[in-house]
Amino acid sequence: MKLYIIAYVILINILGILSMWIDKRKSIKHKWRISEKTLLYIALLGGSIGSLCGMYLFRHKTQKMRFAVGIPAILIFQILAIIFIVTQYVI
Repeated sequence: MKLYIIAYVILINILGILSMWIDKRKSIKHKWRISEKTLLYIALLGGSIGSLCGMYLFRHKTQKMRFAVGIPAILIFQILAIIFIVTQYVI
């Protein structure tokens, strides 16, 4: 079970960074874009680290308040949730 969770977290974060990269490339070429809602859902589903890295690596969505505040807030919430779960079930 732990292996599946680790694999999921790795894959969703790769998806997070790739989605930021793809959306940035599409924005430069003025083509179809990934919706902001989809980018935020990827972060909510566990891809917040990848999304945050993608934001700053590709300088994408860093000026939008929804992303500049939202993605770090999602990450902090996820870290706190993990700490809570680990302390409840490991002890």
